[in-house]
Amino acid sequence: MAAYIFSLLPPFFFIIFLIHKTFNKNTTKLPSGQMGLPWIGETIAFYRAQRNNQLFDTFFQPRINKHGKIFKTRLMGSPTVVVNGPTANKFFMSNEFKLVVSSWPTSSVELMGKNSIMEKQGDSHRCLRGIIASTLAPAALHAIVPRICTSIHKHLSKNWQHNKEISLHRSTKMITFTIVLECLFGIGVEQETMFGVFEKVLEGVLAAPIDFPGTKFWRAKRARGEIEKVLVGEVRRKREAMEGGREGEDGMLLSTLVAALIRGEITEEEVVDNVVLLVFAAHDTTSYAITMTFKMLVNHPDCYSLLLKEHEDIARNKRPGEVLMFEDVKKMEYTWHVARETMRLCPPIFGSFRKAITDIEFEGYMIPKGWKVLWTTYGTHYDEECFADPMSFNPSRFADPIQAYSFIPFGGGPRLCAGYQLAKLIILVFVHYVATQYNWSLVYPNESIVMDPLPFPSKGMPIKISPKSVISSSTAS
Repeated sequence: MAAYIFSLLPPFFFIIFLIHKTFNKNTTKLPSGQMGLPWIGETIAFYRAQRNNQLFDTFFQPRINKHGKIFKTRLMGSPTVVVNGPTANKFFMSNEFKLVVSSWPTSSVELMGKNSIMEKQGDSHRCLRGIIASTLAPAALHAIVPRICTSIHKHLSKNWQHNKEISLHRSTKMITFTIVLECLFGIGVEQETMFGVFEKVLEGVLAAPIDFPGTKFWRAKRARGEIEKVLVGEVRRKREAMEGGREGEDGMLLSTLVAALIRGEITEEEVVDNVVLLVFAAHDTTSYAITMTFKMLVNHPDCYSLLLKEHEDIARNKRPGEVLMFEDVKKMEYTWHVARETMRLCPPIFGSFRKAITDIEFEGYMIPKGWKVLWTTYGTHYDEECFADPMSFNPSRFADPIQAYSFIPFGGGPRLCAGYQLAKLIILVFVHYVATQYNWSLVYPNESIVMDPLPFPSKGMPIKISPKSVISSSTAS
């Protein structure tokens, strides 16, 4: 009898194993989707859609329609799960360092810097972010508003005042670049030259990491080397001045970083890499947001009328020659609604990649350890469940509170863009000076937007400009 019972045990345990395996298979499964060709996956289709600024229409939307808001694919050699919607955004963004970590392409890491905040994890990220955020928080930015005003006024006087047509995108890139370099870091190098070098680096941040003469990545790395030499010199001069008690008022963020360097909290390499990253993060995405805001205002004159009244009311309360103060910027509520609605429809970034550091169960699906997770701005910003009539331009939708993690042009969670408040200030102040001092119109109303690697107007968005007959705005002295 005992022998008979023992003979039944193997099949019994085998049946239990099959039941357990079947149960797990039914409750935790991979999302549906197509993995495409080996290694390449759907990368070619992704890049083609990105280049034509059609990521939502030709890549994300068809797959969402077919597979739902969560689907699998293979991009740039990695199996990837694409997630959309505020629930997914909150889950993955708030679980940074716990379930997922930032995962940037090799070329981006090489050019932005291995010691930059985008590559830091856990405690080292929290430490560095705390140092940077202490300078970029709203309370700390109060004092920088007049300096931003002065920089913008000088830029407009030099580049707009005597011209009838300008490239809006290049102009906004130059002014944001200048503000970040001069006001935040106190670096007064030759702007045009340094701007051109930074642009060369940007061209390679998403290029194939092939360090061979003639490639985009090769050119970008050499440009990055030029920038590093300049910045190392600036950091060492700042350190010498601070240790010698000769620190000036310029460059509050660089002062904060160098102070942490002196205290031994961070290294010189971390200072340099984060200056590089912050210049790119602040100036390129912010300039695109400003450019598209002006395009939206041209196409929606009713919104422009409301915005203009807001700025004229502010200007009337300023004395001649008096710059804006932080309290003036706080009154630009409708302008910020316009800017946010613009960034909802035209986000400066399409999303961001993360890597699963453990097996993740989310909404009945399994995301295996080592897979990439891609959250997208489009998949949330264009979702009817988040925004009624999502393809229409309606700034007033932001007059009421919106659902958390439904508006994500600056990311969210521990990796929420540290320069979010600075970008807001630059956008609002620039719009104020242009709206109150100039008339403008688009040269190409239907100009297309392309990406390489970030979105930009294909022709630079040239605009015809003319000074207003009565300058009702304050001007910087």
